[in-house]
Amino acid sequence: MQRIEYIDAMRGLTMLLVVYSHVCACCLGDRLAGGNDVLFLFRLPCFFFISGWLFTKPGRQWTAELMVSTARKKAVVQLVPTAIFFVLLTVVWDWQPPQVVLTKLGAQKAGYWFTFALFEFFILTMVMERALQRHRHGEAIRLAVAIGLSAVAFGYDIGYTRLVAIMPRSLTLVLGFLGLMTWRYYLFFLLGTMARRHEETFLRVVANGKVMTLVALVFIVAAAARRVESVPWLYLVFVAGGVSGMTLVYALMRAHARLFSHATAVGRTLIYIGTRTLNIYLLHYFFLPRFLLPLGFRLRSLGSIGLEAVIALVIAVVVVAMCLAFSRMLERWPGLYCLLFGTRPR
Repeated sequence: MQRIEYIDAMRGLTMLLVVYSHVCACCLGDRLAGGNDVLFLFRLPCFFFISGWLFTKPGRQWTAELMVSTARKKAVVQLVPTAIFFVLLTVVWDWQPPQVVLTKLGAQKAGYWFTFALFEFFILTMVMERALQRHRHGEAIRLAVAIGLSAVAFGYDIGYTRLVAIMPRSLTLVLGFLGLMTWRYYLFFLLGTMARRHEETFLRVVANGKVMTLVALVFIVAAAARRVESVPWLYLVFVAGGVSGMTLVYALMRAHARLFSHATAVGRTLIYIGTRTLNIYLLHYFFLPRFLLPLGFRLRSLGSIGLEAVIALVIAVVVVAMCLAFSRMLERWPGLYCLLFGTRPR
């Protein structure tokens, strides 16, 4: 499939926002600093939506051989590098004993949960598409399954403390390793596959000014109501904010496709980041300046969200630049690079 520049730029922007989020949490000591509580609504939905879009080839028939081949390739790119960097971060970098490292194999996996969850989403999608590829209502069934999984995972995440107190320890460990609570994002991945299969219809929707105005209003309402203490309402906000937010980002970047192309410095930068998201994701934990925590305490005392956002963004840009520079340096050793990132240097 030919690369679409604004899609790569969208990936780059989303990756930058992921690093921004981790800067807020790990360097400023407040995961909600700098307006990050609003960014939470659409950042990861965007990432999974794009992943679903790029994974989909309209008209592809999933044979058993193709499924096995695809799963093997995805494992090399997603699981092997994740396992290597998990060990590097927990055992080598943080010098943690084996018993502590084992406790980090739960849903978050020391921060490396995304690639693990993405691999699971690939497998689930292939299985469903093979099972339903000739079914008259296959698309509706896939959407219903995605909504069901998302709702169960969201409820499990919200009620985790209460549920683990009554569940068998072995079941808790299995669900933790499988990352059940992260499956709440599968809905956005599935929507990405649907948007790709019905691309013409989707593009007409995002080009409709009245529809996008309504989508913007939905996002504003979700952002304003995100703190209401009700699990069903929180899930509704999670879905509405994620769907409306990722749709807005896509619509805006497509409408300004030239800005987010190689024709501009902004476009070239975001595209460069967007075509190296895995490298940045795997490396950035090693470059987060955690020694800046005292600065975060001072910033919170000032109560300026704008100042927090500017400082967090500057730090995030520096961290991303360091990741790219280190990744570029590793290209001198193609074998090592391929082992660490699952692909050969560009």
